[in-house]
This record gives sequence, structure tokens and C-alpha cells, in this order.
Amino acid sequence: MNALRKLSTICMTAALVASGAAVAWAQSNESEAHLAIENPADLSKEGARQHYRGLKKQMDRGYATAHLDQLMNYQNWPLFNDAPYLSATHGQRYVNSYANRMAHNYGTLQPGEKLPVGSVLAKDSMTVTDEGRVHPGALFVMEKLPEGTSPDTADWRYVMVMPDGSLFGDTMGDRAGAVAYCHVCHEAVADRDYTFFVPEDYRVGN
Repeated sequence: MNALRKLSTICMTAALVASGAAVAWAQSNESEAHLAIENPADLSKEGARQHYRGLKKQMDRGYATAHLDQLMNYQNWPLFNDAPYLSATHGQRYVNSYANRMAHNYGTLQPGEKLPVGSVLAKDSMTVTDEGRVHPGALFVMEKLPEGTSPDTADWRYVMVMPDGSLFGDTMGDRAGAVAYCHVCHEAVADRDYTFFVPEDYRVGN
């Protein structure tokens, strides 16, 4: 548990440092407060599900305006968690873990195994504060690229899409440096092809 807490702190710190100016701006703008959450609500599984159901269509419409083909109909992909769960490594947001059909072995990945090229993992997120504020958060995306495409990120592309569809950063495109911290964090799970998985208590079927 201490190791996980330390990792979460490192990832959160890296995220905030990498996007420091944006975070400072967001904290002064209530509609964009999803960038830095200091007081997340402690939700039950059903409470988290209810909030997500209320935001789901809005989130899908917002992210869709990014016009990323890789994310078309992502909410129809296999979902690996039974309720949104609080993720310290994603800024204390409640997240869901989706994976496209190409990532068929995401849920059973063993140390040393790889995901196929074309695999896309998507974590949408929502902010729920202990003051009762609820709104969509960013969509975090990982795409497995052909071997040798991006050696610095072990051939993973990281993209962060804001709720209005604007791109916060793309390691293979605009503002690559803004999301460079993503791979720094994911290096902690290099033996699982740089992918984290759902906490055990939230895994589908448990």
C-alpha cells in the first residue's frame, strides 16, 4: 500500500508539474476544475454509477468533437470495471477503463506479454467533490503503435482530451510535452506492457 501511495504521489506530482500553468488557471475557473481535485467525494459504487449515468451522454458528445477516429463509440467497448473508481494517478478523478476489441488480452495480460498494435485504452473521468460539484473530466487515451514508431514511449501514444473535445496534449502531435509525464508514470508497470489495470475490488466479475 505504501508503494502504491508513493507511486500515486509521483504520478500526480509529475502531472501537475508538466501542466502547472494550466492547473493554476483551471483552479480559478470552476467549469474546468477537473484538472486539480483536492477534495474528491467518497462515493459508494452505486453513487459513482449514478453520477456517471447522468454525465455519460454529455461526455461522449464532448470528447467526440476531438474527431479522433480511434475513439469512435468508445463507450460501446468492453468495460473492465463494475463502477467508476477513484484514481489518484489521474488527479483524484473517478475513472472508467475501456479497451477496444483489438486489446483483447488487456484483462488477462501476464508479465512480459504485449498488447497488439492498434490496441486503444480509454479512461474517461468525472469530478465529484465533497461539496457536491459534479462535472466531466478529461479522457485519457493510450494507443499501441507499430514497433519503432515512438521509442521514447515504448511505442505507446498518449493523448489527453478535454471535456469540450480540445486536446490537452498528444505525444505524437500537438503539445507533446504536456503529456510526457504519462509515460514516466506508466514506466512503473513496464512488465505489463506499460498498462495499469483496474483495482481488484472494481474488476468486472469480482
